[in-house]
Amino acid sequence: MNIVVDKNIPFVLKAFAPFGEVTALPTKAITRDAVRAADALILRSETRVTGPFVDGSRLRFIGSASIGTDHVDLDDLAARGIAFANAPGCNADSVKEYVAAALLHIAWMKSSSLRGTTLGIVGVGSVGRKVADMAAGLGMAVLLNDPPRARAEGPDGFVSLDEVMAADIVTLHVPLTRTGEDATYHLFDKGRIARMKRGSILLNTSRGAVVDSGALMQALIDGSLGAAILDVWEGEPYIDNELLAHVLLGTAHIAGYSMEGKTNAVRLVREAFCRYFGFDAPWDPAAEPPPPALREIEIGPEPSPAEEVLREAVSACYDIQIDADMLRRGAGQPAEMRAAYFRALRACYRERREFSNITVRLPCAHAGLAAPLTALGFKVTA
Repeated sequence: MNIVVDKNIPFVLKAFAPFGEVTALPTKAITRDAVRAADALILRSETRVTGPFVDGSRLRFIGSASIGTDHVDLDDLAARGIAFANAPGCNADSVKEYVAAALLHIAWMKSSSLRGTTLGIVGVGSVGRKVADMAAGLGMAVLLNDPPRARAEGPDGFVSLDEVMAADIVTLHVPLTRTGEDATYHLFDKGRIARMKRGSILLNTSRGAVVDSGALMQALIDGSLGAAILDVWEGEPYIDNELLAHVLLGTAHIAGYSMEGKTNAVRLVREAFCRYFGFDAPWDPAAEPPPPALREIEIGPEPSPAEEVLREAVSACYDIQIDADMLRRGAGQPAEMRAAYFRALRACYRERREFSNITVRLPCAHAGLAAPLTALGFKVTA
């Protein structure tokens, strides 16, 4: 069997080596000609797969090490008899931790507290559910909006999108869809953004085109929105330089890029691959990453505001400001160089480990922080 894989997917060579000849290519080199003789293709969300891409190939299986599918023409693949698999939920903890870092950063920047504020969550799937639990653990009130779930499960526990507009912070966790009852393309357009609470904050880690970039920038300029934090952008990797200048934090579509999230994606795609081709070849992805450099955080007995302690613990594991600073460094380059820089930030992303690897040692003076630290994902001990 001939298998083409994106070389920027961690451990992908080792994962698929038992099944045949594996060719690892850079993302930009994964072209129609490069996959013509392949039986299977394992790619990232940066590779777009439409009809012409697979014309004349012998592909039988395509796996995407990502949660989204908007880069793939699923109907066309189905019509051609090409199996497809992605990795839904693979990086839910990673995105949750990114949102936690963002929320605590917001509170720190604004010298305010998250406790008692309201977080509106649009899209309550694998990621949104974890974000809701985490936010509740930080003492935030939570509003949940997910029309497909509300129709399937009943309206209890869910609110309308209009009701979410009263939240202090709104975070987006929806797929990008352009048609249908729940289409999300420009879900947050000029009219929707105008209905948000004045001074509120918009956080998007879903897909860039869920938000109308022009409308968002105008709301930031005129002050109707208090701030925005964006990990995803319309037109990636050609992001709007002016919008980047106006957001509180902007990062290069890396919210789900923890080592564990990436490894989970490979596992899920590999399992689908094995089911499709009938292979039985166990692989333990947990054994692949090296032990994290940071295993323990000790909180001192000195009195400190609770959220400051939480922010310092989170920053020790994942400092969101580093990623924001990295993206801004490319802002002065010409458009093509900025796009290449954006791709490189994703392809060569620094090693980031999830909070579940870390034990936080709490003194008696901070025993009350055990619950929020656990909600964030840390192990906690006295």
